[in-house]
Amino acid sequence: MSDSLKEIVNQLLIYSPEQPILYTRPVFWGLFAIIMGLYSFFYKKNSLRNFYLLAISLFLYYKTNGSFLFLLVFSAVLNYIFGLLLRPGRKKVLRKVFLATGIALNLLVLAYFKYAYFFTSSFNQFFHTQFEVVNWLILWENKLSGSSFDASVILLPVGISFYTFQAISYIADVYKQRVEPVKNIFDFSFYLAFFPQLVAGPIVRASAFIPQLYKKYQLTKAEFGHGLFLILKGLVKKIIFADYIAVNFVDRVFNSPLSYSGVENILAVYGYSLQIYCDFSGYTDIAIGVALLMGFKLPINFNEPYKAISLTNFWRRWHISLSLWLRDYLYIPLGGSRKGNFRTYVNLMITMVLGGLWHGANLQFVIWGAIHGVGLVLDKVWRKITGHQPYKLRWLKYLGVFITFNLVTFAWVFFRAQSWEIVKQFFYQVKYHFDIGILPGIINAYASPFSIALLGYILVWLPFKRKEKIRGWFIKTPTFVKLLITLLVVFLLYQATSSQLQPFIYFRF
Repeated sequence: MSDSLKEIVNQLLIYSPEQPILYTRPVFWGLFAIIMGLYSFFYKKNSLRNFYLLAISLFLYYKTNGSFLFLLVFSAVLNYIFGLLLRPGRKKVLRKVFLATGIALNLLVLAYFKYAYFFTSSFNQFFHTQFEVVNWLILWENKLSGSSFDASVILLPVGISFYTFQAISYIADVYKQRVEPVKNIFDFSFYLAFFPQLVAGPIVRASAFIPQLYKKYQLTKAEFGHGLFLILKGLVKKIIFADYIAVNFVDRVFNSPLSYSGVENILAVYGYSLQIYCDFSGYTDIAIGVALLMGFKLPINFNEPYKAISLTNFWRRWHISLSLWLRDYLYIPLGGSRKGNFRTYVNLMITMVLGGLWHGANLQFVIWGAIHGVGLVLDKVWRKITGHQPYKLRWLKYLGVFITFNLVTFAWVFFRAQSWEIVKQFFYQVKYHFDIGILPGIINAYASPFSIALLGYILVWLPFKRKEKIRGWFIKTPTFVKLLITLLVVFLLYQATSSQLQPFIYFRF
């Protein structure tokens, strides 16, 4: 076997932290072509199809996250067992105990990997102790395999927040008898580990996905066109818009705000606002498209969020699966809006602050969540004052979109900053080194990323009907036209691809 062939085989089969499988890399699409080729042998028989896709999903997760695959398998087995324990017919007290235990175990695993440093440092500061974080999973791996990985560092497993929330929604829905317990452990594992949406959502409800496991494979010509359109759109969003803006402007400014003027810092925030939307919704588009080609339908996760007329409206359009999860499994159990205005406002604040903490245990995410919480409360108050019809006039709608977009963009400062020091540097530059007179020079210096950003925002605010016409036209075109468009888009993506690896932003959540 030649060295080049060995390198290709190793890249395909062996996990390497430096070469993860990403939608933006050709190796994934080479693998996907092989996966779909083999799929033709299994898709007619549901049990074989589901087991095959489960095996593929576990393999791709291993290629993305190495030994953390065992954590995913553990979560699947754990929640499968709790699903059976929560089946109807058991005593109510027992079912409550099983539900509480299942949720607690899921949250403990998530908290260990996501908040261990936060809890340990807080404990040490309060009690003047010197406890250190230990990665027990790495310790066990070292003992079992004889490896010597650093056990003093806890890395966040990719996708753990998403599949943990998905698992919690499953056992909660089984408890409430919204869905029957899955009897086949492989089917449940497939639901939890399905690779298109595993590492960055959307969070899929068991009631929406599991019935699809037992339906015959079906892919109409229109669905094929729609799936291909979503994949190409997602790749364009990610590579041409999100990555290009990030590499050539946004990341530079946020890595060192003091090296740039206040005007550049402000422009970087607006650049990041477009970047995170194109990055995250781009992943979702690809995930939905890939799943559709395999005969599975995933829920929509974005619906033109930057056209929202209020923060309430924004959260009905942005990361919809998380918004609904927080509403159904946190806000409503807290009491929702059923216990008076004051409790409603408190519940909104708790929900959004915890939603911020879901993204990470630091002050920036807490502030980001609190800003949205306050915005939601003020929107509730405003709606009560105006009789729940505050945007009847067109100019008020435009004003609402303007205010909402700018408030959301302001909050992204705290979301994007890697530390509180970066936040302080950002506002220092905006306050003391803001000179609008240098704007023409800045635009000239960053002509390419600014042009891409401007085009991105034009497309973001393009009327919905125009976008639907483009999508409908693509779906109706003959296959050879779709092929030509695909080749053209691939060529453009190749030209725009950065040599720097740009993982999806939500991989770190």
